[in-house]
Amino acid sequence: MPASYGREPGGGLGRRHSSMRDRWETLWRRVGDLAIQLVDGADLEEASWRLPARPASCGRARRLIRKQLSAWGMEHVSDEAELLVSELVANVLRHTCCDDLTLRISTVNGLLRCEVEDCNEGIPRMRWPAPDDESGRGLYILDSLACCWGTDRTRSGKIMWFELPSYAGR
Repeated sequence: MPASYGREPGGGLGRRHSSMRDRWETLWRRVGDLAIQLVDGADLEEASWRLPARPASCGRARRLIRKQLSAWGMEHVSDEAELLVSELVANVLRHTCCDDLTLRISTVNGLLRCEVEDCNEGIPRMRWPAPDDESGRGLYILDSLACCWGTDRTRSGKIMWFELPSYAGR
């Protein structure tokens, strides 16, 4: 396709390009409006805690998750959520030099999202541990139990997150 495709003589945008841009902008507004309606109409619950980056925080994170999920009537996903949050907190303790971390959970329409934010920019990668290795399986556990998971960069580090549907523990 020539570089001048969609441009009028003199470098201006052609009618076809302008029309396409208008359609994309309209679609973007509609999708944005739909997303706002979904969030506004949804039953959103949230909780967060700042924890010191110490070994005791793994147990504390599990207790906080269990208590909050019980309050939300989501005990059926508690075992999976506790295990996965514990893995993420342990990764912060093992692989970063952060002083603290933030644990956040939210639920909307039966989908639980758990996040652990830390100050380190390094993105965890799955590795292939040998059968007799004592570590290196946390992300495989995460990948096996969560419906989805990922990492988002922040200004000061990253957020590791996962999601569990409400039927996960049933």
